[in-house]
Amino acid sequence: MTACAGHSRETAAPAQLAGARPLTIGLLNNMPDAALGATEQQFAGLLAEAADGAAIELRLYALPGVRRGPDARAVISARYESAAALPAASLDGLIVTGLEPRAADLRDEPYWPALAGVIDWADTAGLPTVWSCLAAHAAVLRLDGVRRRPLAAKLSGVFASEPVSDDPLIAGAASPILTPHSRLNGLAEADLVGAGHEILARSPAAGVDAFVRRGRGPALFLQGHPEYDVDTLAREYLRDVGRFLEGRRPAHPRPPTGYFDAETEARLGALAAASQARPDPSCLPRYRAALQRAQPHHTWRASSVRLYRNWLAEAAERSEATRWQDRSFMGPAA
Repeated sequence: MTACAGHSRETAAPAQLAGARPLTIGLLNNMPDAALGATEQQFAGLLAEAADGAAIELRLYALPGVRRGPDARAVISARYESAAALPAASLDGLIVTGLEPRAADLRDEPYWPALAGVIDWADTAGLPTVWSCLAAHAAVLRLDGVRRRPLAAKLSGVFASEPVSDDPLIAGAASPILTPHSRLNGLAEADLVGAGHEILARSPAAGVDAFVRRGRGPALFLQGHPEYDVDTLAREYLRDVGRFLEGRRPAHPRPPTGYFDAETEARLGALAAASQARPDPSCLPRYRAALQRAQPHHTWRASSVRLYRNWLAEAAERSEATRWQDRSFMGPAA
């Protein structure tokens, strides 16, 4: 087992994926245009590393109603299937990403009817599903009426959480579990527990990290982004700084917590002080230069691989059981 520094929990060992038949995983990629391709690569790389020798076919799906520019529309037209094709896809598992929120109430987003349909179908079908960040907020709102709550400021950084469950999805997880978070809203633990969800890991600073709902099938909800590349938080920070300098964001963003080295933090702090006094878009290259000198570490990778390896193992076990059940209804061969 690959582990971060710290001790490993004594839990039941997850099923092994080595030797399993090829798994078909759907990725409903709702990320903004600038992150569309990077998100594909992040999940493809993480799943390949977590597969433990099993072959993974990643199939791409797009949700109607998400605002796209012409370049992204061309990519989606060439390489993606519509979310409407999901029920006939014979998937072993599904990952649904988040996207930048625009409306205060998710039900007012233009894509809400289509996303609600995917949530209803995945729940009814019992398909092992990962709901990531805003998709997690949308799913618990649709299924249980649990509402997200605005945070005082954007939560951005790498946060340590403690496993608080013996669920197989976090079997073998090192303590602490490290996860990047990047969000403006959160879910209250009391609301989730009251709706029947089991908390898997929580952070004193970031709140609930991961939780599960075991109905017809396992639904894994992640408020963070285990799939992020080592530089994703830096790129998001630079994007948010640019928005502030252009007057499209009211406050200068804070650097991601637990991510940069002290020297980079000091450089960014000096730049932020100058920019807050006089915002000027021409200062953005100075931020870019400071970030190019930074060397954040991929401290969360081992935690991410363990989580997705456990999820893939459960998806494989469930798929085999479902196929056996399907055969049992065919009757004797003629």
